[in-house]
Amino acid sequence: MKKGIKWKFAASSFQLTPLFPLPLYLSIVWLRTEQNTKAKLFFPLCLLSAAKSTMAAVAPVKVYGPPLSTAVSRVLACLIEKDVAFQLVPVSMAKGEHKKPDFLKLQPFGQVPAFQDDSISLFESRAICRYICEKYPDKGNTALYPANPLAKASVDQWLEAESQSFNPPSGALVFQLAFAPRMKIPQDPKAIKLNQDKLKKVLDVYEKRLSESKFLAGDEFSLADLSHLPNADYLVDVAGKGEVFGSRENVGRWWEEISGREAWNKVKELRKSA
Repeated sequence: MKKGIKWKFAASSFQLTPLFPLPLYLSIVWLRTEQNTKAKLFFPLCLLSAAKSTMAAVAPVKVYGPPLSTAVSRVLACLIEKDVAFQLVPVSMAKGEHKKPDFLKLQPFGQVPAFQDDSISLFESRAICRYICEKYPDKGNTALYPANPLAKASVDQWLEAESQSFNPPSGALVFQLAFAPRMKIPQDPKAIKLNQDKLKKVLDVYEKRLSESKFLAGDEFSLADLSHLPNADYLVDVAGKGEVFGSRENVGRWWEEISGREAWNKVKELRKSA
């Protein structure tokens, strides 16, 4: 662990350690629990002075799951965009921790992420993102999920398009091209071809839409765009399929814009450190 500044509270000892080379607003605190295990807590710097005086001032929401998960990274990107403190609680899928009774109380389907805010538990990453934006409307990126009913409906319709049209083929390709080789599972050429064709048709629709507006739901970056980042990033950076996006003028421009966001780059750093 890197050396940092130790802060002591009445019942706990914290080690404050910067996570990124340019930590303008986000730092990491390692908390050693009574069980002598570690959890990562992420605080906007604006909260740290309050944390120094009282632990109650920094009771972050909890996100359960590995940042390598596309669904977990979607929630993390939203939290960072909204400048909301959070605790990332590791869950080992390899050890089956997501199927244990305690975890199933949080996520009855045994999938990640699970999410806790005080006594409230949620699952499904897109629902969690909506909740974060609704609970913290004035924090961070206020355009992520707008209050105006028509603007919100536009975000919702493209979130549904991502979930129903983009996610199935892109998710299948991420598994076949990015994860199967790591897991030493044989790739399925037919599945790859089928889902590549499906994804191309979806991106043709996106190309037309993005010729009319800067982002999917309008001229502001929103949850509709953010939700595409996890799968698309794996396809571009791990599977080497950047041409799927770059071969379309407007989709390529859109991808360059959203993939370069500071919040997403911080999520990628979390993936590397996982």
